[in-house]
Amino acid sequence: MSHQLQKVGRLRQHVCALCGSLLVCLPAAHVCAEESDVPDSDVAPVFQADYGGVGLLETPTARMAPVGTFSFTYSEVDPYTHYGFSFQPFEWMEAGFRYTQIGNRLYGRSIAGDRDYLDKGVDVKFSLLDERAYTPEVSLGFRDFGGTGLFGSEYLVANKRWYDFDFSLGLGWGYLGSRGDFGNPIGVFSEQYKERIDEDTGQGGDFNLKQLFSGRTSVFGGIQYHTPFEPLTLQVEYEGNDYESEPLNNPQEQDSPINVGARLQVNDYLTLSAAWERGNTAMLGATLSVNLATITQPKSDPAPVAVGEPGAASAQGQGWDEAAKQLSANAGIRTRRISRDGDSLVVEGSPNRYRNTAEAELRANRILHNFADPDIERFRYRWVDRGIVTREDSLPRAPLPADPFIINPGSVFSDEDYRFGVASVASSSQRAQRETEQPLYDDFGEVFSWRFSPGFRQNYGGPDGYLYQVLAKLDTQLKTDDHGWFSGTLGYTLLDNFDQFDYTADSDLPRVRTFVAQYLDETELGIYNLQYTRTARLADNWFGMAYAGYLEQMYAGAGGEIMYRPFNSRVALGLDANWVRQRDFDTQFGLRDYETWVGNATAYIDTGIKDVLAKVSVGRYLAEDIGTTIDFSREFESGVRLGAYATFTDAGDDYGEGGFDKGIYLSMPLDLFFNKSSRGYAAVGWQPLTRDGGAQLARRYSLYGLTSMRAIDDYWESYEDVKR
Repeated sequence: MSHQLQKVGRLRQHVCALCGSLLVCLPAAHVCAEESDVPDSDVAPVFQADYGGVGLLETPTARMAPVGTFSFTYSEVDPYTHYGFSFQPFEWMEAGFRYTQIGNRLYGRSIAGDRDYLDKGVDVKFSLLDERAYTPEVSLGFRDFGGTGLFGSEYLVANKRWYDFDFSLGLGWGYLGSRGDFGNPIGVFSEQYKERIDEDTGQGGDFNLKQLFSGRTSVFGGIQYHTPFEPLTLQVEYEGNDYESEPLNNPQEQDSPINVGARLQVNDYLTLSAAWERGNTAMLGATLSVNLATITQPKSDPAPVAVGEPGAASAQGQGWDEAAKQLSANAGIRTRRISRDGDSLVVEGSPNRYRNTAEAELRANRILHNFADPDIERFRYRWVDRGIVTREDSLPRAPLPADPFIINPGSVFSDEDYRFGVASVASSSQRAQRETEQPLYDDFGEVFSWRFSPGFRQNYGGPDGYLYQVLAKLDTQLKTDDHGWFSGTLGYTLLDNFDQFDYTADSDLPRVRTFVAQYLDETELGIYNLQYTRTARLADNWFGMAYAGYLEQMYAGAGGEIMYRPFNSRVALGLDANWVRQRDFDTQFGLRDYETWVGNATAYIDTGIKDVLAKVSVGRYLAEDIGTTIDFSREFESGVRLGAYATFTDAGDDYGEGGFDKGIYLSMPLDLFFNKSSRGYAAVGWQPLTRDGGAQLARRYSLYGLTSMRAIDDYWESYEDVKR
């Protein structure tokens, strides 16, 4: 049992949940019979270090940010300007990437003229031990682990709180330990750890495994004091770097190894920083933070409809056309068909507003109750996406069912009275089932639809500096039937600076992606997508899709995908194969000579741990290299999904700068930004380099996405929330 503590006012009073004692002191000063934890991070706030990642100024600490925290940190301490992005996907793991601009060093005039050198790095930290009454919090971290290694470091650090003070003490290798206070203690196990050899990482991007925990080491640490003036925190640290061995032969003068600084927490999102470092240099910085796990937006959705007598609306002359309108306006259901099957009313359609499927169904229950004949006992919702029936939910007629409606999801398949997932029958059986149903309403919907939207593309981290493109996009769709449609995207460049995109890295592979500069520079009005797509349900748990046309900005071709996805299973398997040909740089109808086959076999695994989805693909990529892509992502309760991937292929040394493909991405529900519910999502991604190795075809649709409702996910929890 944990020792829970409640913060009461500025006196830091705490109540022990185990023994009831009132504590007006450091929690560690009181220990009851059970093991004791310390209070959470609201007692001692955590801040982002100069490089990003939780720390003091130049040094990291063992602390972690609250789960789901995303932070962007800007700091300037001559000659370095740091741009750090930090994520906290789990309680025990912090990860991030960083750009460091070195103001007195250049890429090289032949490459980028007078533009300052820009270093890229990936950092990660793991919590090894939680803080208890008599033990510190301990973390192990790696700085610049997956970059050029210019600032490469490894460290072990511990933290302990005392009243409003937080003490840290660590041991650093590499950049953090370049002073070399003493020999490497790990050297007793092997001679290889006594000297740190500059490993040749090619052009950067490889993991510097041979350097880990090698060379001389230094002690670092500091104290953080949360002052009585709540927004202000003071920091002092001793760092283990003497600045005599800076990267790129760039030594800096250091008058003192002690740095002092202050943090002013302006609000929950913005923190301002100032410090005096090296005894002679000022640091100024700012951090923007948001907790992606808890972010919410109040909604002003319409109230559920009032419940009348059974069939009252029909008795008043309102038909099923009116019911379909109410289902769309109030329940957020685009209705394709309504039919009667014995004592059940069947609504076939797709939810298009509420991310919470239970909310759509319970709102719809109230509407259908007002229209359905009194002898109807159940409402069934047959969910369809692009012609694919993914599942069918069956609810009792009661507009707000009583608690007995909630049953164990594991038992639903044996409950004849509660049919959940009936849509797992074969497609031919579905057609036969529909033939026995009495049609009440049928609407194919809009044959042609269109939408204007803005578009934005950016690239940062290369010798050409920050590049951007602002687009006006027209998305169109023409449906041929329930299973087939034409889709197209036309984009017009409104504003960009891609004429500055001059640097094209060397490549020994076919130029499948590194011609990006030519595509961006030569495209003003471009056809970014123009394809025909068809879907099919092949068997009980098998789904198929085929497509052909201009599949993305750089490639045209044809392909298909099949997927095995059992209902409510944690595992799905997919296979796609595509023949593609490279398009002309102007993104019109012309084609270039390069053509190839690409495809992947992919396993999608819901790990059941912290809402983590693992995707593992094996296949052939655009440059005809063969390899695997590993992708892990976590979805938070807010609906935000944070993920990272890495691709390793047989390209080997031909891959060039970066060593392998990698990146991170963020998917966010649109209703986090508006006061109306929406099932739409916006996605952003970061890829440190555009390279030819490990390049995948950017397919517009995927069967895993189209069959997403095959997973129940948090349906039961959602139902409880709505019912209350």
